[in-house]
Amino acid sequence: MSFHHIVYIAAGAAIFLSAFAARAQGPADFYKGRTVNVLIGVGVGGFYDLNARVVARHIGRHIPGQPTLVPQNMTGAGGARMVAFLADVAAKDGTNLGMIPNNFPAMQAIGSDAIRFDLGRFQWIGSPASLTGAMTVWRTSGVETIEDARKREVATGASGRGAESFSMPAMLNEFAGTKFKIVSGYPGGNEINLAMERGEVHARYNFWSSWKSTRPEWIKNGDIRIIATMGPRPSDLPGVPSVMDLMTNDDDRRIVELIISGTYLGTPLGFGGGVPDARVTAVRKAFEAMMKDAEFLAEAYKLKVEVSPVPWQELERIVAQVLSTPAALAARARHILE
Repeated sequence: MSFHHIVYIAAGAAIFLSAFAARAQGPADFYKGRTVNVLIGVGVGGFYDLNARVVARHIGRHIPGQPTLVPQNMTGAGGARMVAFLADVAAKDGTNLGMIPNNFPAMQAIGSDAIRFDLGRFQWIGSPASLTGAMTVWRTSGVETIEDARKREVATGASGRGAESFSMPAMLNEFAGTKFKIVSGYPGGNEINLAMERGEVHARYNFWSSWKSTRPEWIKNGDIRIIATMGPRPSDLPGVPSVMDLMTNDDDRRIVELIISGTYLGTPLGFGGGVPDARVTAVRKAFEAMMKDAEFLAEAYKLKVEVSPVPWQELERIVAQVLSTPAALAARARHILE
């Protein structure tokens, strides 16, 4: 064996041992002095962005080694660009977390072309709370109840096909007999809100907790009205029907359950897979500790961010259940979600 071959072998061994040593580091040693990116698939100022930034400000002091967490917005394809980066490109060392759009497991279940990653391989950390979806109409819409929306066409703003702002009114049209005219192409929720104020559209789908945190004055002033909810029933919307109340047969009920499954995930935080188990466990424990942290809870209360944690085990269970949906059943939801 030549001298050069020995040098190459030694160099390769050194690189391997260095990488092995890095992965074998304890979480505290690994995270000390490091930066962890918190990736957000939507623009600044929206509901996901707000939740991700609150988490980023507080979880770091509970992670061993106390790394610095930096929120980074990576928009495109309704969040799919960010999740694809997290799954396929970002380092698998525990320095890249993502707040995953909660409709993506259902989109993977239906075989959407937009989902080019496997959420079954993700390592879930937790979600601050499950969410209640809210079909919302503007005060000048002429609609006050779901029955009104069955009789009158209402323009509703949406980002585009695949976004919840599109799929939820489309679901109501098909399974509840409403007449929402979906106007798509808005970059995000803030732009849809402006469109409602300008009278371009008169409705939009949003999360109830998002309205409470981002537009509480609209609720107080009666600018918006919730005519149907999706997911967990909120105690502060008495008398508003759930979409499940509107279903008339078991097959429709099962399809709608798939479509609204993301509401139970909330705003889930996770790694893209392949992160060493010890680091995943450390960050999961940090998330649990943050959910009880007085400073975090005080800011969440101030910003009207709901805190009713969904643990990683429940996120994992829900995602697995969604991904195991029979293909024939999922196929019936494809034109709604995609």
